Amino acid sequence: MTLIIVESPTKAKTIGKFLGQEYQVESSFGHIRDLPKSEMGVDIENGFTPKYVIPTKAKKIVSGLKADAKKASEVILASDEDREGEAISWHLIQALGLDEKKTKRIAFHEITKNAILEALEKPRPLDLNMVDAQQARRVLDRLVGYELSPFLWKKVAKGLSAGRVQSVATRLIVEREREIQAFIPEEYWSLSADFSGGTETEKFTADLYKIRDKTFDKLKIKKTDAEELKKILQPADYTIDKIEKKQVSKNPGAPFTTSTLQQSANRHLGFSAKQTMAVAQKLYEEGHITYMRTDSLNLSPKFLGEAEAWLKKNLGADYAVKGGRVFKNKSKNAQEAHEAIRPTEAHNTPEELGAKLDKSQERLYRLIWQRAVASQMPAAKLAATAIDVKAVDDKEIYIFRANGQMLVFPGYLKIWPENTKEQELPLLEEKQSIALLDLRSDQHSTNPPARYSDASLVKELEKHGIGRPSTYAPTINTIIVRNYVERDDNKKLKPTSIAFVVTDLLLNHFPKIVDYQFTAAMENNLDLIADGKKGWQPVIGDFYKDFHDNLQKKYMEINKNDIMPEEKSSEICDKCGAAMVIKTGRYGKFLACGAFPDCRNIKKMTGDQGGEKKEPDAKTLELEKKYAGKVCAKCGAAMKVRVGKYGPFLACSAYPKCKNIKNIAQPGDGQEVACPICGDGKIVKKFSKRGAFYACSNYPKCKNAYWGQPTGEKCPDCEALLVTDKNGEIKCSNRGCTYKK
Repeated sequence: MTLIIVESPTKAKTIGKFLGQEYQVESSFGHIRDLPKSEMGVDIENGFTPKYVIPTKAKKIVSGLKADAKKASEVILASDEDREGEAISWHLIQALGLDEKKTKRIAFHEITKNAILEALEKPRPLDLNMVDAQQARRVLDRLVGYELSPFLWKKVAKGLSAGRVQSVATRLIVEREREIQAFIPEEYWSLSADFSGGTETEKFTADLYKIRDKTFDKLKIKKTDAEELKKILQPADYTIDKIEKKQVSKNPGAPFTTSTLQQSANRHLGFSAKQTMAVAQKLYEEGHITYMRTDSLNLSPKFLGEAEAWLKKNLGADYAVKGGRVFKNKSKNAQEAHEAIRPTEAHNTPEELGAKLDKSQERLYRLIWQRAVASQMPAAKLAATAIDVKAVDDKEIYIFRANGQMLVFPGYLKIWPENTKEQELPLLEEKQSIALLDLRSDQHSTNPPARYSDASLVKELEKHGIGRPSTYAPTINTIIVRNYVERDDNKKLKPTSIAFVVTDLLLNHFPKIVDYQFTAAMENNLDLIADGKKGWQPVIGDFYKDFHDNLQKKYMEINKNDIMPEEKSSEICDKCGAAMVIKTGRYGKFLACGAFPDCRNIKKMTGDQGGEKKEPDAKTLELEKKYAGKVCAKCGAAMKVRVGKYGPFLACSAYPKCKNIKNIAQPGDGQEVACPICGDGKIVKKFSKRGAFYACSNYPKCKNAYWGQPTGEKCPDCEALLVTDKNGEIKCSNRGCTYKK
């Protein structure tokens, strides 16, 4: 019996389908060794030797794999072929006590029968250079985290953490937010005109392009300029000055890498980077796509042939590139895998696989399939036309331009639909006189830079050479979990107040940690270690000495009050009567008793407690008026209107002694729908840890609830309420009913 060990149970199950009874495929359930959580786990004095332990949750798995390995005639390690996968195989050898020389290592980029059988025929030794590169990253991040985080606890706030890549990502988000805050909108005006060549079919619109026969800065046209230009141009004579016609080719994009997949999934599907990678992992492990952590643009000859054959059969020879299209990788460090992300079989269309995939998997698979197949198609052809209209007044020349384009041949757009706007212009002739029908001036304003989305942040990290395919999603998730970043109403990344404090501290006192070039250089060093061109201990040693010495110096130099000065408040401590002060912690500002440490009372900040008073909006004022005189059902104190993450709610004014709160149903929240169970209550919007839901207002007497918002209509099949789910789809609330509207 041959034992094959992979890192995922789903992957083990898929591989097991392809192999006979002489193979036993087991999973390690991810990493089976790691640095300890309770200590540094790195022997700095002895070449930064890591101290690995087997976590409690992995001990039973390791015992089982040891027993299986003893029974097996040979052991084959088949974890993913990247640095992390190589390290997992090495840890398995160490933890299971395997003979490194006898243990086989296989790798593949897709989980298909042919790929597995081919890999089994070509086992290779363990790549210790890749293991060293992964160890170096782990040790480096541990040194930074375990030494810098306690410094932040002492000088800023308890519970904070710092990380090599996460701190740089946070800096990017903080700097973008400051650009937004400092932005001053600038007003400008544009002029456009409607013309006619003489017939109804010869009407078209053009924009002012040149003033006095020279192109101009659009921001220079102000309201007074626009009004003056309208006076000049209204009586002018207009002729067709020039007509340019040309054919434009639009080439398909390259197949997906990890970075471009995360960007496209965010833009087209609204997926976060973490969600994209989780769904892609399932698609890979179930054998539907190739390995999803890659920065290569290569496609295998097998896929190129399959794609060409599929395109010829289904769309015709005109839609296939003979011999396939090859893309050159722009990244000099592309090394994580040997192929781009693609479907394992070109003929497995989204429609073919639809029944085997859940909704998220189907949507992401469709994106991957379309991009990979479209990359092997010819360019789209467009007929582009530009018409310049000349206005002459007192020998001054003004030019209006109209641009049009029509799709001549769709090419790859047949598979990868893009927003290609078609605009047909009338057939006119140069020197032809035309009539001005209407002249308009429109006001515009410059917009501040947008906050980063997952897509744009990944693109920015990649541009700076920060991180690698396997680190983008975990980095974004880490800075959100650690409260440096939150998502705004549009799911964009917004820094919290503590992110500004920590970023400024690191920039001023530990500039290397958040320096873009230094972080990118460290990534290059890790690549060199993986290639066997550098030793990992010297790389860590060069970094650590300067970092550690500077840290010790900053412990002495930096005073917490200089970084986090306390602010006065008008609030009095309800426990000891001392004045309370405003402090900043991990989760933002809060009230703390000024008599600390004798009194340790703290309170949550509200908009009217110290600091800058925030005036309530009209909606809140209306609610305050409506609920004036409302008393707490638990203690009898007055209930106050507060505004939280999910909107306004009622909270007891005796907080923190009494923590009673009550939802406030808002218009459109569903309260106009009568509860079909008790008949007395109304369906109102409520909130839980899982998000918003809709429930009877008579709770707890009536416990009727829905995860979608009731429409008020009843299902024609079973009479249950219809609800609108999170995707905007109207369906029956009865789980046993399949009705959809």
